[in-house]
Amino acid sequence: MANNNNTMTPDRLADLVTKATKSGADHADAVYFEGKSNSVSWRLGKLEDMERSENSDLGLRVIIGKNQAIVSSSDMADDTLDELVSRALDMARNTPEDPFCGLADKDLLSLDGFPDLDLCDEYDLDEEALKNIAAEAEAHALEAEGITNSEGANTSATKGAITLANSDGFVGHYRSSNFGCSVSVIAGEGTGMERDYAWSSRRHFEDLDSPYKVAQEAAERTLKKLNPRKAESCEIPVVYDPRVSRTLVGHLASAINGASIARGTSFLLDMMEKQIFPENINIIDNPHILRGPSSRPFDAEGVRNAPLDIVRDGVLKSWILDSTSARQLELTSNGRASRGTSSPPSPSTSNLYMEAGSVSVKDLISDIKDGFYVTEMIGSAVNGITGDYSRGASGFWIENGELSYPVNEITVAGNLKDMYMNMTAADDLEIKYGTDAPTLRIDKMMLAGS
Repeated sequence: MANNNNTMTPDRLADLVTKATKSGADHADAVYFEGKSNSVSWRLGKLEDMERSENSDLGLRVIIGKNQAIVSSSDMADDTLDELVSRALDMARNTPEDPFCGLADKDLLSLDGFPDLDLCDEYDLDEEALKNIAAEAEAHALEAEGITNSEGANTSATKGAITLANSDGFVGHYRSSNFGCSVSVIAGEGTGMERDYAWSSRRHFEDLDSPYKVAQEAAERTLKKLNPRKAESCEIPVVYDPRVSRTLVGHLASAINGASIARGTSFLLDMMEKQIFPENINIIDNPHILRGPSSRPFDAEGVRNAPLDIVRDGVLKSWILDSTSARQLELTSNGRASRGTSSPPSPSTSNLYMEAGSVSVKDLISDIKDGFYVTEMIGSAVNGITGDYSRGASGFWIENGELSYPVNEITVAGNLKDMYMNMTAADDLEIKYGTDAPTLRIDKMMLAGS
């Protein structure tokens, strides 16, 4: 009789991989995701929405020669899994060859265990607690003088697990959690209204910012944006707030992704072991940060991972590689594979960050007579092949070393190669998003205004 158990233990996942190889696959791997989440939306003192979800999803990849196929299912019953294996094998026999497909090299696998990164908090937040946190955050924000309306507060609690197995003997499993709180408010009236937000997200509830702190930041950011001015076109120093400076590191990640390098579609294609930042800039990808937002004890192919120098003393040191992109480049995977259940692994960063510099934010802008401090980016026109950069922005004018008045409806433009080489980092790094940077100054950029 079929087992209709709809859960997938590590042993069951390993058995599924074994079944695939016994049925005709040369190699196979499988990944299983499961999660539960609760979230609450609260607006103007009332419950607006409450959501609860549970999900589970499995992806099976089979490889026959140089042909591979991937199938997925949310049904874990034994008879469904049998059909999954059969369907995957049929698909693999009828797909075009991929000369670079395959499992990770066995000697790279994390077969001897992996680190405990403290990614899961067993603390439970029920719906009443979530409502209370959201209500408190919004109430504190609305108490701020000058705040006239609310777009609402949200709280969430999520727990999940990832299991991975392959036919070379790797079986890995880890659990994770996430708690979040955000609030968005409005200041001003009529056409003079401005909005902004603040949020906090942490693996462990005890690390989450208090509702008061989130509300205070949202209110302060919103009030500072009132009565914005326009700016004339000019070439000036531009300073990026940490909320947006992280995007400059994100553009780097895209440019050094192994898939982009293999395709030849990167403005950094020929820059390995060359200077691309000033000598005091270091950028690291570290999957082993305790409680980190994007930490993982092994990559999506079961490969051992470890902190990786991306840029050291301003010199580009590494591409972001999974097994497929590494084979295309005749290199070795550095444990940066990620994947879903319906596609093969691909290169991706974990906790990617630019190290803090040695200068305070105050000193970073103190010698700027006229400049622009960016707090928000709008739209994107970044050419990954040439590095040309142009983005809508809003923020504050810098006048004689001080933030002076809000400015909106402008565009900042340059080329990422030039921007990187003329960059200075402040000392205020916070690992918050998964891709992070401190406040950054770029000495010359074009600003297109009114």
